[in-house]
Amino acid sequence: MEKQGNGQPEEQEKTTDQTAFEESSGTANGKDVCQEQADRQDELEGQGSEAAGGGEHAEHDAQADQDTPDELTLVRAQLVAQEALAKEKDDLLLRERAELENFKRRMQREKSESLRFASEPLLRDILPVIDNLERAIAHAKGSEGSQALVEGVELVLRSLLDTIGRHGVSRVKAKGEAFDPSLHEAVVQVENTEVAPNTVLDEHQSGYQLHDRLLRPAMVSVSKAPPQVRKEEEEKSES
Repeated sequence: MEKQGNGQPEEQEKTTDQTAFEESSGTANGKDVCQEQADRQDELEGQGSEAAGGGEHAEHDAQADQDTPDELTLVRAQLVAQEALAKEKDDLLLRERAELENFKRRMQREKSESLRFASEPLLRDILPVIDNLERAIAHAKGSEGSQALVEGVELVLRSLLDTIGRHGVSRVKAKGEAFDPSLHEAVVQVENTEVAPNTVLDEHQSGYQLHDRLLRPAMVSVSKAPPQVRKEEEEKSES
């Protein structure tokens, strides 16, 4: 009886200890399981975040690839731009060269004109001297005993005219010529039926040209038709 009594308490004690061990083990295992589940949950969340981040990076790279132009297209565009710039510079160079050539020709022409007409002021001052010599000759021809003087003055006048002639001076043709406003200056109009209207009848002062430039116009008398003739011509033109 005592052994049984003693055995029961031992079995009971053993059972109690085993239960406590199992409970502690179960608790520990339960904690490990919870910890493992939490870790797994964190890992899954991390993978999800990495996947989401990778998707964002992939989307960004795709967008960058889409926004970046093709390298060949870019090179072609740059080549076209450089060709256009080169053509523009060539055109500018050609225009500037043409302007320079025109400037050179203009300066050469102006220089030539300046040399050609350099004596114009001097010749203008000589013309009154010629006029006075001609008046002296015309006045002396009406006087007796002045033949030698007239011949001497005429000789001087011819020499002077020859000298200015060698420098390009020529006398304007006037008497008997048709009136030309660019060469003649009409001081009076005279009715005349023997010549056509606007014909130079007389020359009061000689005109001169230097090459093709007028130094002085000739002062002349110009013919005009009488009133009756003008009236008949007007009636004829109206009919």
